[in-house]
Amino acid sequence: MSLVVPDVLDEGCTTRQAIERLASKWRILIIYALLAGPQRHAELRRRVAGITQKVLTETLREMERDGLVQRRVLRETPPQHVEYALTALGKTLQEPLAAICAWATENNPVRSSAVPPSGQ
Repeated sequence: MSLVVPDVLDEGCTTRQAIERLASKWRILIIYALLAGPQRHAELRRRVAGITQKVLTETLREMERDGLVQRRVLRETPPQHVEYALTALGKTLQEPLAAICAWATENNPVRSSAVPPSGQ
């Protein structure tokens, strides 16, 4: 079976659309955080270093619209308690992201740019 490479340069390409949706560094980091299980907003903010409350809220809303994240209200009365979890679709990203992690580990730019030992 040969690998079919889609024309990601075409605006109508579904692969390109998926890449554009996932291209935000915050989305990928939030997915990684949620792979550990459902979490509340404050927990996510602590785990995803550098993200602001506003950006986290906006990103979670976008991910919910895209079907990657599910928002569940735990308590309706103020203060409202809400948690976020990956949907079944969101969980399907675990394997591709693990492959990217493996690739990054194997091709560490710091290690690659190191001077090779003498004699090589």
